[in-house]
Amino acid sequence: MSVQEASTQDIDIGAAIDEGLRLCRTNEWQTGMEILWKIARKQERSKKLPAIYYSYAGYGAAKIDGNIKEGLSLCRHAIKLDPTEPDNYLNLARVEMLRRNRKSAVKALQRGLRVKPGHPRLVDFEQEIGSRRRPVIPFLSRDNALNIWLGKKRYLRELEHEARVDSGP
Repeated sequence: MSVQEASTQDIDIGAAIDEGLRLCRTNEWQTGMEILWKIARKQERSKKLPAIYYSYAGYGAAKIDGNIKEGLSLCRHAIKLDPTEPDNYLNLARVEMLRRNRKSAVKALQRGLRVKPGHPRLVDFEQEIGSRRRPVIPFLSRDNALNIWLGKKRYLRELEHEARVDSGP
């Protein structure tokens, strides 16, 4: 009997959490979250779940249910419980991106990378969301028309330079 088919009475919590996390990590969020929510129902009274559970449950709540407020709360709770787990920061960053708060997402990724430099999922997500360059004129807002115009010019100049380098002598 698979973890998905088991009733809440029959499941081994540790194995179920591992299976739910594995499914979430392989982008099978719906199935993974069904397992994690089943665990939550079983453990409701004891509340002795590992921090990473809350982290993935938080991202799942935001991603699947659209409950971003609950997702943020669960991810932040996970970090309080275990600030050394890099996936907790990853899931917080993911929820921040769902609420279109890129600045907070980047901060969460940076904190996670301080905990575990080079962590593959953190690095992959950081590359996925991309990095922004400093504004051309740092003391002006990023949204300032002059910074926007100069930023576009800088970008075009860099593209031209790359084209020349790629074309060779």
